[in-house]
Amino acid sequence: MNLNWLTARPIAHRGQHDRARGIIENSFAAAECALASGCAIECDVRMSSDGEAFVFHDETLDRLTGATGLFRDTSSEQLAHMQLSESARAASIPTLGAFLERVGGRVPLIIEIKSLFDGDMRLAERTALIAAQHAGSVALKSFDPAIVSHLRRSSLSKDIPLGLVAQARFDHAERAFLSDEKKQSMACLLHWRETRPDFLSFSVHNLPHAAITLARAALHMPVMTWTVRTSQHWDIARRYADQAIFEGPLP
Repeated sequence: MNLNWLTARPIAHRGQHDRARGIIENSFAAAECALASGCAIECDVRMSSDGEAFVFHDETLDRLTGATGLFRDTSSEQLAHMQLSESARAASIPTLGAFLERVGGRVPLIIEIKSLFDGDMRLAERTALIAAQHAGSVALKSFDPAIVSHLRRSSLSKDIPLGLVAQARFDHAERAFLSDEKKQSMACLLHWRETRPDFLSFSVHNLPHAAITLARAALHMPVMTWTVRTSQHWDIARRYADQAIFEGPLP
């Protein structure tokens, strides 16, 4: 599988967003800004209560909309009528299908499948099904090794590159529910035989890292690094990764 396209251009984190200008992350407007810059786009997907894939990052609605509650408890119809807070264009939350249609294959799209680490594969399967129908270059990734392993075995994603989002440690508060054994497995990539990733998406805060050096040098595996926000981050990305997932202006 030729993956040169995957790291050929900088990747806009959740689109090229700028809340101060009313351009909200993971919105159509953020995608259009990235397209205008010629950047690839990274976006997140979560599942509605009735099984649809939407482009949205947070587990809850509170930060990005005027509503409260869990995203997964909200129906497609309810989400369709919500607006993203502080959006200059009264932007709504896009479905993944609509987002892919808006991008229209003009630049590569890297989709992160969010997970509750509960073994539920409905979002992964829905995302893969939609992505497989997209004419442009698209890749899927997730923090959750079980999702990547599941898609690796699925015929839905046979022609779609699959990647792991990883970092050296998983001891921050939002991962507190994971067992120590699970955290170690994720940090040390002990699931490699099951996931067999085509690429890695690794934290810029943990570079350089021996596993990443080996993946690039020995396996010739593409490595993107997140989230690049400063000139120092850009320097690290250039030295130890193949491409940056960035926020803010291009250097």
